[in-house]
Amino acid sequence: MMEKLCCFQFVGGPTSYGSGKGKNHAGNIKFGFDLVKGKANHPMEDYHVARFVELDDHELGLFAIYDGHSGDRVPSYLQKHLFDNILNEREFWVDPKRSISNAYEKTDEAILSHESDLGRGGSTSVTAVLINGQRLWVANLGDSRAVLSKGGEAIQMSTDHEPSTERVSIEHKGGFVSNMPGLTLYFLLVFLCYFILFFG
Repeated sequence: MMEKLCCFQFVGGPTSYGSGKGKNHAGNIKFGFDLVKGKANHPMEDYHVARFVELDDHELGLFAIYDGHSGDRVPSYLQKHLFDNILNEREFWVDPKRSISNAYEKTDEAILSHESDLGRGGSTSVTAVLINGQRLWVANLGDSRAVLSKGGEAIQMSTDHEPSTERVSIEHKGGFVSNMPGLTLYFLLVFLCYFILFFG
C-alpha cells in the first residue's frame, strides 16, 4: 500500500546514514531526522519513514524510526508493513489510538510467526501519524524517541522503555536482555535515533 500512496515529500529507506528534511504540502509543517551509527562493529540496521501522503481526502504525515538489533530483517519488515497495518485498520479514522495499538500487536504477531525468515533479531519502533496537520498520534516500543519542536522548545512525545524496567515483560514474551561491558542489549538498542517535527 505504501507504494500506492501519493507522496508530497518522501524521505526514507533502508539503512540510510545522515539526515534529511521535508515539509507538508502547505509548507507550514516541517520535519527533520538524523540517523547516527553507533560504535557497534556491524553495519547500520536502522530503517525509517518520513513522508506526507494524501489518503481519503486527508493529508497524513507518516514518521517512523525502526532501530534494528541483531540484524536488519525485522526493521525492514516494519518499514514495509507497520504503516499499512495501521492505515488498514477499519476504525482508523474513528479511533486512531486503538487502531495504532491493534496494528502494533498484529505486526508483532506477524513478526513472531515469521521468525524462521526474519531471524532472532528485533527492533524498537517509534511512529507518529499527523492527521491533517491537526492531530498527532505517537506510539513507541523500546528506546526510539519522538520529539516535537514548537517555537524552538523541544517536547518529548514518547517515553523510552528501558531494559532495567522492562526485563520481566521482555523475557515473558520470549525476548532477552543481555549485559555486555559498557552496553546493555534488549531486542534493540545500538543506535541513537530520533526525528523531530517542527510546528511554527
